[in-house]
Amino acid sequence: RLVMDGGRHPLMRLLEHLKEHRTTVLIASFCSIINKVWDLAPPVLIGMAIDVVAAQEDSFLAQFGYTDVYQQLYILTAITVVIWVLESLFQYLYAVLWRNLAQTAQHELRMSAYSHIQDLEMQWFSEQPTGSLMAIMNDDVNQLERFLDQGATDLLHVATTIIVVGAIMVSVAHEVALLAILPVPIIVTGSFIYQRRIGVRYSKVRGKVADLNSLLNNNLHGITTIKSFTAEKREVDRVEEASTSYREANREAIRLSASFVPIIRMAILFAFTANMLVGGWFALEGKISLGAYSVIVFITQRLLWPLTRLGETFDLYQRAMASTSRVLDLLDTEIGIVEGDTKLEQVKGEISFNDLGFSYPDRETVLEGVNLTIPAGETVGLVGSTGSGKTTLVRLLLRFHDPNSGSVSLDGHDVRNLTLESLRGSVSLVSQTTTLFPGSVRDNILYGNPSADDEAVVEAARVAEALPFIESLPRGWDTDIGEGGHRLSGGQRQRIAIARAVLKDAPVLVLDEATSNVDNETEAALKRSIEKISVGRTTLIIAHRLSTVRNADTIAVLGNGSISETGTHEELLSGNGLYPRLWAVQTGEVSQ
Repeated sequence: RLVMDGGRHPLMRLLEHLKEHRTTVLIASFCSIINKVWDLAPPVLIGMAIDVVAAQEDSFLAQFGYTDVYQQLYILTAITVVIWVLESLFQYLYAVLWRNLAQTAQHELRMSAYSHIQDLEMQWFSEQPTGSLMAIMNDDVNQLERFLDQGATDLLHVATTIIVVGAIMVSVAHEVALLAILPVPIIVTGSFIYQRRIGVRYSKVRGKVADLNSLLNNNLHGITTIKSFTAEKREVDRVEEASTSYREANREAIRLSASFVPIIRMAILFAFTANMLVGGWFALEGKISLGAYSVIVFITQRLLWPLTRLGETFDLYQRAMASTSRVLDLLDTEIGIVEGDTKLEQVKGEISFNDLGFSYPDRETVLEGVNLTIPAGETVGLVGSTGSGKTTLVRLLLRFHDPNSGSVSLDGHDVRNLTLESLRGSVSLVSQTTTLFPGSVRDNILYGNPSADDEAVVEAARVAEALPFIESLPRGWDTDIGEGGHRLSGGQRQRIAIARAVLKDAPVLVLDEATSNVDNETEAALKRSIEKISVGRTTLIIAHRLSTVRNADTIAVLGNGSISETGTHEELLSGNGLYPRLWAVQTGEVSQ
């Protein structure tokens, strides 16, 4: 479950996260404000130009000693050029600063979110839909980038416009200024009310898009199952239902968003017509000059019309804040597995499970009172019925979870006291579900030890008996295996995984059902590889097929949450426990 920080406003949390870029934010904000100041100058220049033509020697510029009308026009032209150049310069500066900041913030937030996710415990992953996490790291982060790129400048421009125009109106004709400024508090107040209402709707929209992404991600990964059950129509219906929910959530937000501008336009209509009418009266009565009247009409339009964009800006702002909350809630999620500070330099590989007890949240107890010691350098097979907790022991060894009671030790050290790098770097894991990454065969084997040379990579492939099929691939070592290694067979993927583990050369090797999903020939090849790489290292082989562990130094049988019997293959067969019964079933001596 993502941690929800409802105590602080998302904007405050975002600014705190961007504190390293505070200087850039301040400079970009300054450039946006100055740009808008120069952008508001043309109405004043128009008024001054009209004043020069109408009043001539009595114009505003004449008060500064420039009584010649043509000289006034030249001065006014020069001022206009300077203002337009400055406006363009600051527009360029704020655009570059905000856009680069948006890209930087987007990159840093995505990387922070991804890095934080990698540090979270496996239990947390089991509770999070993959599509939801993808939506946070892509859609939500991108939404924030769009706001910083455009919305932040829009908000600064609106605030600057209100302040600057208000000051100009008061200085030119304070009697009329009130009519222009009066609707502004109403519009802004209405915008904040609108913002709160639409914010709730956009939070719902973000939730719906996460649900849709989760479903699409699951279906794309499970396309083989969908096709094999001819369930295409059912899945289309499910996606349509999720997409419709997303569309309806957007419709609710759109209805509110679309109503904003027409309402604002009515307030603008009142202010604009009132200024035009009252200002005209004052000009006809000689209370203000023709130039001042021109400034009033033009500047009122420059003040009020941008307010129609408040709806769009707040729309963008609310989308960004809803997304920001989701990203920062993810970043605020506490890490459940706190690593120790002991770093093992020389690992012998002795593993001990001491009175171990464990259960997954809201599920029955998986392990209870498990005691098992694996001496350094020995090979131990772990067998038992499906669901008996064999894989759970491996997850506890690697600290994907922590036990509810008891402890797991490596070379006499409780694994909770070890650094995760020291612990997990000491273990090579080959699991039933092979995970390969897009890229070449060489890249995937090198994943076990990125600094290994070509000779070591080839030797790892040879030990895993992967060399013949690698050399037969179209581009050999450089063959792109595709996403998840889908261009290779199951047996080929498993051999690549074993080669990767060989290259890691860790003192502890764990094989979790590594031969369960391959044919007999591949299984025989994998068993030969396992026999080679287990020499000189501690090896834990978890297997459903008992033939896989027949030659292990010791075989432990896990049943009813605890170790029920241990011994060699022959010793266990001579007893009357679970092992002889499992052997009889698998060899066909009795029917299951």
